[in-house]
Amino acid sequence: MNAVAGAAGFSHRFEGLRSRLPGAKLPWLDALRGAAAESFGAQGFPTRRVEAWKYTDLNPLGHVSFDEPLTLLDGGVALPPAIAPRVVFVDGRFREDLSDYPGARSLARHLPELEGRLGALAQPAREPMAGLNTMLFEDGLLLEIGEGVDGGVVELLSYATACERPQAFHPRHLIRLAPGASLTLIETATGAARARYLHNPVYEIEVAEGARLTHGRLQQEAREAWHLSTAYARVAAGGVYDNFTLNAGGKLARNEIHTALTGARAQCHMNGAQLLVDGQHADTTTALDHAAPDCSSRQTYKTVLSGKSRGVFQGKILVRQAAQKTDGYQMNQALLLSPDAEIDSKPQLEIYADDVKCSHGATVGELDADQLFYLRARGIPESEAKAMLVEAFLQEAVESVAEETLRGALARAVDGWWRAEAAA
Repeated sequence: MNAVAGAAGFSHRFEGLRSRLPGAKLPWLDALRGAAAESFGAQGFPTRRVEAWKYTDLNPLGHVSFDEPLTLLDGGVALPPAIAPRVVFVDGRFREDLSDYPGARSLARHLPELEGRLGALAQPAREPMAGLNTMLFEDGLLLEIGEGVDGGVVELLSYATACERPQAFHPRHLIRLAPGASLTLIETATGAARARYLHNPVYEIEVAEGARLTHGRLQQEAREAWHLSTAYARVAAGGVYDNFTLNAGGKLARNEIHTALTGARAQCHMNGAQLLVDGQHADTTTALDHAAPDCSSRQTYKTVLSGKSRGVFQGKILVRQAAQKTDGYQMNQALLLSPDAEIDSKPQLEIYADDVKCSHGATVGELDADQLFYLRARGIPESEAKAMLVEAFLQEAVESVAEETLRGALARAVDGWWRAEAAA
């Protein structure tokens, strides 16, 4: 049992586990973990003095002592209904007996093959939570789609079990699409109702020439959970990375996405919604690097806040000098359902090229009183009228999802959130 709280507790755990972690006998991986541990030990959890974490306070994590998950690697678990053929992780560990998507592999079993790939995109020295993950990851998804292959739809389910003490797990997922390949990945993160845990995943995603990855993320963690994820995606010439992130669960959640467009005519769509009730805090932070010419990007993020909740959106678009004819768009909009709700929005553009078309914007507002009155005057109950207006507000973001299975899953999640909020 780990009796030390906060960042020091994780450093102490690493020292105790270092010789027993997966891949401990691989010199390159031990060196990677050691460098990450040194960096994390020096930085600790990021504070609000760090500009990228100005609006999200991790200080409460510093007072919690997290245990290592002790979940059995087999046995029954009451999982939510499947969205598609899926790969299941329980408390951060691959469950082959619960998974049915062919080709998915446990990262821990294939580490000798991954020198030069694992850690190629992540920046643990710059992103402390990626450093924590690199120190302590024990498993993750290794998924490779071959050249020209349509991988169909797969659900990546992370489920946390209830435990007497808080637990922490740090899965590391590597996903690669070869040239011309395609895949729809629907990631679902959830947990038992009374579970208290830290889920700290890192994703390293490679989209090769002409490949297309649709990546949906449904963050519906248990109400007392912390969800801190960091994703890195690199998109080659003519490739497409289409991401939609729904933040609806957890006590505190941060989804950080770093995408680099490294080849001509690459595309990136990063859209999402944050649905927050009283006591919740959600942070979406994006960094989009236009490093090649003739690339395009679109970002539309919507936040709906009720009670005393707080939402954060930080989005940076970097256009390098070589990235001529860049077309970049970014919009963040928030709908406040309570006078106690708060939204912090920080869109940014950093442009070094001359021939570009880039724009960004942000809006904050309440439900339109005239529209609400119009619906009520026609006999529509207040809760249903509000639901209709909230749905209309979210429609632009959700309609950007072309893949039918993912769009349906998002629609059900949004509907479930509103029904729970209306009944509260």
